[in-house]
Amino acid sequence: MTSGLRFKTARDLFTACPAIVREMRTPPTDQRSIEFCRDLLAGRVPEEAITFCAYLLPERAAVWWAYECLSHLTDLFDETDHELLALVRDWVSEPDSPHHRAAVSIASATPPTTPVGWIALAAGWRDNGSAMAATMASALQPFAAAHAVNAGILGGLARVALADRISVLSAFVQLGIQMAEIEALRQSADAY
Repeated sequence: MTSGLRFKTARDLFTACPAIVREMRTPPTDQRSIEFCRDLLAGRVPEEAITFCAYLLPERAAVWWAYECLSHLTDLFDETDHELLALVRDWVSEPDSPHHRAAVSIASATPPTTPVGWIALAAGWRDNGSAMAATMASALQPFAAAHAVNAGILGGLARVALADRISVLSAFVQLGIQMAEIEALRQSADAY
């Protein structure tokens, strides 16, 4: 099922994006990406599974995954974040809509001070939106959106009560793995 993943092994991902080393301590292996991610979740620093998923997923799918994760934490966000989350949802649903592109561009021009702000920035980077987003992204290319998705999800996770954190983290990673498998199937279908 995972043969259509854009990075078949963890080492493939690390090779394609050496910048991930700044965000993870666990060295890559030749293990299949999904299994590596599951091992990260069961490992000493399970948050690294979030980071790995953020880089494993194609950008638009990563932004959608981040939206899905943070939409389960809405009681931890203020009204501005709720509005940003709605903009991200609309953009992911119709990324080519001029209205949604303009809204995300405006949202991504604001410095990311909240988890949802990072996700809006990821959408802006993915969409090459604002000038600020483009400037910040240039230092992180070609995986700027993955960096922002990672920061947003981990920032949201940090707001979760300590007693619930590991179960929420696990649910987020499982959703990321599921999205990666869906993307792999879609990629395989598109190849035919």
